[in-house]
Amino acid sequence: MTARAQLSVRAIRAEQGQGTNIFTFFLHGADITRIADISRIHRDEKGLKGFQRGEIRAHVRAITEFLDSGPVLFPNAIILALSSEVGFTQARGRKPGNMSEVGEAGTLTIPIYPEGRRAAWIVDGQQRSLALSHVRDKSIAVPVVGFVSDEVETQRAQFILVNKAKPLPTRLINELLPEVSVLLPRDLAARQLPSALCEALDRDPSSPFHDLVRRESTLRQKAAIVTDTALIETIRQSLRSPVGALGHFRRNGGGTDTAAMYDTLLVYWKAVRETFPDAWGRPPTESRLMHSAGIRAMGALMDPIMLRADSSPDRAATVQHVLQRLAPHCHWTEGCWSGLDLAWNAIQSTSQHISRLTDHLLHLERDLAQGTP
Repeated sequence: MTARAQLSVRAIRAEQGQGTNIFTFFLHGADITRIADISRIHRDEKGLKGFQRGEIRAHVRAITEFLDSGPVLFPNAIILALSSEVGFTQARGRKPGNMSEVGEAGTLTIPIYPEGRRAAWIVDGQQRSLALSHVRDKSIAVPVVGFVSDEVETQRAQFILVNKAKPLPTRLINELLPEVSVLLPRDLAARQLPSALCEALDRDPSSPFHDLVRRESTLRQKAAIVTDTALIETIRQSLRSPVGALGHFRRNGGGTDTAAMYDTLLVYWKAVRETFPDAWGRPPTESRLMHSAGIRAMGALMDPIMLRADSSPDRAATVQHVLQRLAPHCHWTEGCWSGLDLAWNAIQSTSQHISRLTDHLLHLERDLAQGTP
């Protein structure tokens, strides 16, 4: 029987968290992509897969050119998630006196499998690893830190935390956040609930946003026309206020009623779709309702309209009535916005235009409610 190919290296083992093995070792640059896969983010019928951003070719080329420029210092560590298939044999022998007992030395053995089934995944250092596989000198010694985990959720959490201080695409982090349940820093935790609600709106067949949300994993799907950042920011703003349509479902000490939040989003945005059927589901170039400015402005209307509807016996009918009253004054696909002096397609995703459109709709809705259009 043919022996399984494997790579053995000298390593130091320590523990973090709840007994998770952490290894530090060196590899030749060319060996990283022999043992580790790059798990790029994508979706299939079973849900979200992977967690890495796509290859940035210009960045990879720049690193390769630097490494090929001559003898260089390149101490940046690659971080890997290692399968539990790796093995470790502790070194024997006497230890020096007064040695810090932080870790133990030994031999780490990593099986080598074909691409797509490898025993390690690159959590941080994707571009550097690709560059190292292209350089002329394949023997560059590269520091590596690996943690053992077969749980994709743990790998994603580490990817988010490692890349938190780097220019990682906001949309990639937003899409990954609902997939992790570990304790996150306060700023990331605050983004997790809006991202999860956005995810539900996109995946739920009963949602008016079903398959319409542009996420990092669905950028090539033509049907995805609403940017997730606009929808997430709309949800976040409503959550921030204790009297917001979503914020008042946050109860200190009593838990957060996410089911009620989601139901509120469904009621409101279904009414928006029914009120503006000709503008719904069209690309932003054809409908400013699906534009980030339209989503943000209509999202701001959700708070006063839903809070008023909550006291009525039929919330959906009340929301529909308010929006129908507002509809003749809206110009999502043609005409000019009275009071803004802007053509329908002149509305842009700038803070100034979003604020002006939002204020205009809020004042218009208030005046209509008071009978003074």
